Amino acid sequence: MKVLIVGSRGMLGTDLMETFSRAHETTGTDLPELDITQLEQCHAKLNELRPDVIINSAAFTQVDACESRQEEAFLANGHGAGNLAKAAASIGALLVFYSTDYVFDGQKQDAYVEEDTPNPQSIYGKSKLMGETLTREHCPNHLILRTSWLFGRNGNNFIRTILNTARNGNPLRVVNDQRGSPTYSKDLAAHTRLMIEAGCRSVYHVTNGGSCTWYALASCALGWAGMENIPISPISTSELSRPARRPANSVLANERLRREGLPLMRSWQSAAREYVEQHLK
Repeated sequence: MKVLIVGSRGMLGTDLMETFSRAHETTGTDLPELDITQLEQCHAKLNELRPDVIINSAAFTQVDACESRQEEAFLANGHGAGNLAKAAASIGALLVFYSTDYVFDGQKQDAYVEEDTPNPQSIYGKSKLMGETLTREHCPNHLILRTSWLFGRNGNNFIRTILNTARNGNPLRVVNDQRGSPTYSKDLAAHTRLMIEAGCRSVYHVTNGGSCTWYALASCALGWAGMENIPISPISTSELSRPARRPANSVLANERLRREGLPLMRSWQSAAREYVEQHLK
C-alpha cells in the first residue's frame, strides 16, 4: 500500500511514520508543505502522490486554547478534515481521521460506545465532531478512530508535564473527578495499521484498556518514575479554573473491536508504565 501520513511530525504522526514504514510505502507531510485548510493544496498533494491510504493526524489539540482561537480550531479540525476528505474521494483513497472522547458530554455513567450520540461541550470537541461529519460526508471510504488522553514520546502530554512539574519542585494538584482512558500514541499507531489491514471502515473507539482519573494517572506516573514521595493533592474540576469544559466521564468502550473479534489494546497501566520507564526516567 502507498500511505500518506498528514501531520507526520506530531506526536501521533511520528509513531505512525515509524509503524507504517516497516510494511508499506509511506510518505509524511506536515506544515508548511501541506496546509489542510487550503483545498487546492490538498488536491495538488494527493494528485501528486496518489496514495491508497491517507491518515489525517493533523489537528489543533490545545483544548483550552481552542476556546479563544475558535476560528483556528474549526479550520484545522473541521474544515481541514473536510478538505482532505474531498481530495481523498477524488482519487478513491481511504481516509483515516482521528477524533476524540471530548465529542461526548460526560453525563453517561457507563463507558461510551460508538453508537452513543455525541454532545460536545468544548470548542475542541465541537471542532473534532465537525471533522467527523465532513469526513463522513465527503469521503465514503473512511475510518474514524475516536481515542482519548493521548501520551507519547514526541510531544507534550499530561504525564510529561506532571513529571517535569515534580522535578522542578512545584506542588502537584490534580483533578480527581474526570475519568478517561489514557492511550499511548505508539499503541494507537500500531492498532491503526492493524485495522486498515483488516479492512475496518466507519467509526471505532480505540484506546488502551481500562480507565482512571487524572489524579490516579499522575500518582502512578510518579511511582514509575521513582518519585512516589512527591506530595500530590486531589482536587475537583471546579477548583481548577480552565477555559474549556471537560466531560466528567469520557471513557470509551472499544465495543466494535470486541464485537468484530479484533484484538484490543493492552491496559493503560502497561502502556503508561513502559512509556515512563523508557522515555521519562
